[in-house]
Amino acid sequence: MKLSICRSCGEMLHFENAACLDCGAPLGFLPGDMYLTTVTRMPDGTLEPASRPGERWRPCANAGDALCNWLLPAASEEEFCLACRFNRTIPDLSVPRNVELWSEVEAAKRRLVYAMLRFGLPMVAWRDDPEGGLAFDFLADTEEERFLTGHAGGVVTINIAEADPVERERRRVALREPLRTVLGHLRHEIAHYYWDVLVRDNKRVGTSRRVFGDDSADYGAALEAYYRDGPPADWWKSHVSEYATAHAYEDFAETWTHYLHMVDTLDTAASFGLQVAPGVASHPRFSAQVPEDPYQCVFFDDLARAWRPITVAVNGLNRSMGQPDLYPFSLSPIAKEKLGVIHLLVRATMPGD
Repeated sequence: MKLSICRSCGEMLHFENAACLDCGAPLGFLPGDMYLTTVTRMPDGTLEPASRPGERWRPCANAGDALCNWLLPAASEEEFCLACRFNRTIPDLSVPRNVELWSEVEAAKRRLVYAMLRFGLPMVAWRDDPEGGLAFDFLADTEEERFLTGHAGGVVTINIAEADPVERERRRVALREPLRTVLGHLRHEIAHYYWDVLVRDNKRVGTSRRVFGDDSADYGAALEAYYRDGPPADWWKSHVSEYATAHAYEDFAETWTHYLHMVDTLDTAASFGLQVAPGVASHPRFSAQVPEDPYQCVFFDDLARAWRPITVAVNGLNRSMGQPDLYPFSLSPIAKEKLGVIHLLVRATMPGD
């Protein structure tokens, strides 16, 4: 995540901000520029971005309940911004708690869409392709019905209960997971969409099977066996997580998720100018020179080389605050090879690659 600066006072801005926390200047995110900028409210109600003087933009229709800070051109016939346009279903907003949880999910989704735009990955909305286009269903449990987070046919379903920190932690502990976040769910579920788009539809199934296993194996039976028996004792030798051992689809999705964790975290580290050079250890493997633009990094090894020192350092900082590790995983050589395959798959969609 690249940093933005308030054009009014010079304060650093956070991606989610709708106003500068220092001077109060209103803000808006321009998806074409991938930049959060200060805006001026014009007499006709439109917004003029400081980074695009003379242009007129307007807020997304979800600027209220979802706290969306993305903008769209004032002349656009669309009601929603580029990120919110993929929503198919939202929860009942007459329930106050649903509004709070949904806005948290939407904030994570905007980070997800940001990454897809930075990569240049194809995203066809369900409105344009009702059969296989990307759609998000954000659902809330009721007394009559319970919803599971998942993916089917281009539709990513997220139970907004995952945005409740108490409920999410309960589920994390019950499922023996070292890390559980809303953003992680979104990255995982959209991986299944991209398996369809980048693997199945581009005739790469054979390659995927050689790396991640046989996707034709009975999925329901595989999950039942995983939840009954757990992962193999040596799962860490070949997978990024325990759940990745459940089925080839989940191995692909978990590896994709960790790849997005890696790239976006390193991109944020690069924006902050973070480097790691511990004075007590001189070996190069303990130091990190973060690539200037991890989203455009040609060689996966450059990402992997920076990833371990950065995560070790930040894990150490978290422990100093009594917090869990930011990245509670250790990547084996085979897991890194799988991450490298995801890297090549993503790079194959980029212009000029």
